[in-house]
Amino acid sequence: MASAITQAFDVIVVGSGMTGGWAAKEFCEKGFKTLVIERGRHLDHPGQEYTDMQAPWQLQNRGMAAEVFDEQKRYRMLKAKKGKLSTDVMQFFVDEKEHPYSYPKERPFMWTRGYQLGGRSITWGRLSLRWSVKDFQANEKDGHGVPWPISYDDLAPWYDYVESFIGVAGNKDNLDAVPNGVFQKPWEMSCAELFVSENLAKAYSDRHLIIGRAANLTAPTKQQQELGRGLCQARSYCARGCSLGANFSSLSATLPAARKTNNLTIVTDAIASHIDYDPNSGKAQGVTIIDAKTGEKRSYQSRVVFLCASALGSVQILLNSRSAAFPNGIANSSGVVGRYIMDHFTGVIANSEIHGLDDKFSFGRRPANTYIPNFRHDKTDDVDFVRGYGFQTFAASRPKTGTTAKKEGIGAAVKSKARQYKTWTFGARMYGEILPYYNNRASLHPSKVDQWGMPLLHIDAQIGDNERKMIVQAAKDIREMLTAGGCRNITIEQTPEHEHIMIGGRTHEMGGACMGKDPKTSVLNKWAQSHDVANLFVTDGACMSSSASQNPSLTYMAITARAADYAAKLMNKGVI
Repeated sequence: MASAITQAFDVIVVGSGMTGGWAAKEFCEKGFKTLVIERGRHLDHPGQEYTDMQAPWQLQNRGMAAEVFDEQKRYRMLKAKKGKLSTDVMQFFVDEKEHPYSYPKERPFMWTRGYQLGGRSITWGRLSLRWSVKDFQANEKDGHGVPWPISYDDLAPWYDYVESFIGVAGNKDNLDAVPNGVFQKPWEMSCAELFVSENLAKAYSDRHLIIGRAANLTAPTKQQQELGRGLCQARSYCARGCSLGANFSSLSATLPAARKTNNLTIVTDAIASHIDYDPNSGKAQGVTIIDAKTGEKRSYQSRVVFLCASALGSVQILLNSRSAAFPNGIANSSGVVGRYIMDHFTGVIANSEIHGLDDKFSFGRRPANTYIPNFRHDKTDDVDFVRGYGFQTFAASRPKTGTTAKKEGIGAAVKSKARQYKTWTFGARMYGEILPYYNNRASLHPSKVDQWGMPLLHIDAQIGDNERKMIVQAAKDIREMLTAGGCRNITIEQTPEHEHIMIGGRTHEMGGACMGKDPKTSVLNKWAQSHDVANLFVTDGACMSSSASQNPSLTYMAITARAADYAAKLMNKGVI
């Protein structure tokens, strides 16, 4: 039995990360008393858990994690992200052994989570790309998934609004695939990247290598400075927690903005169990939580509930919010909650060398790499698939031949070798769009529960033939482009046709509560508002109707700000 809570709020926001921070900021600034519920621990910004100011020798085990974590397949998401397990960022990721979930043995899935105040906004990659006009039209055009109920034009002013606040360093490239935005000074390409970019421009009219658009401040505005945010120092320690607030996170930006209003209340170590539904009003009346430390249940009441607990986290809460009116989970009259689970995928990695620039070097650790936007969208005459892919590149670099630490000798000879560099290298990884498949599903496990008695989430998702065909073509495309770009000694790693590609591996989980026009086939309307429950909104990755090929976080934030503005207007009118 949940203990009664006398305090009620105007708005409850479940989740404190990328979208939860935005919802909190918008409602607080509009004068609404807002409660943010975070299932993880409290985290200060900057705080003792940040490691961005630590030298390698100050890190635990010099940053190396114990082998037992790898042997037990714990922190898989961290190994996938960095290629190795390391202690400098491990504190911001969830240990799968302590927080399990379920999937079919033959179809492994990787669910990346960050259970702390700020969520995964602390560790995100910061690549901030707008979706294109075609991305919002794709479902309706090719018949896959549920057609989007919004267009690019609906979201464009909210992209402007979000970019202005978070600070995005980028160049106006005038490309339909990644529309221009409100940018700060862009990061510069190295000479090797410029070499490739200029050669591609000569060879193609539709394929471009551009500098990435990163949410790292290069020209902080007065608003950003007043929140305590500073200029990016190009150290590329972003995922360790940025003490300078130079990269955007909810801890550095949206939550501080919300706090300034004195309308914000935050409760941490509070696991959202379910949304409480009032059958008399037909509305959500609040959220019941489980105290992560004591196991005690508490209920909070509000006029409006915003679910921002991450795509799969929000799906789990929706499905667990069962009542006589919604026996299969709240807002699920369509039966679509948990359906159309998506991510991005890769099946092609290319590496190459760039010759002729051995007298040139680059210095610093730029927080943004270069990017090749999707050029396949709508160009399906010569291929046997729909949608497409972009390529996220590895920064062109000149690795040293080796360090002196592993070499014998002393004096000038050793010093000379330490100053020797190899030729420039340049690589790229395919980022493909996974179609919204109805059978890619997240559901509650029928018997397994976690340590708090919550049913485990069971995730069953895989790529299809369309994605396999993309891989074959992407391998051809990147070889052709690197050749045209002037690269040499090109090598291609292509995932074999029958090898399993794990969804979740790109950490861009989407879908599960898709937006759409028809309440019979979708969960949310064009405002990310439940068709069934008028005062319930879902604005994290769960609301996405397709995945496009661009990183999705900027779109999540724009959808959240737009939805909060709409909900606030309804509240002021007394509609909800």
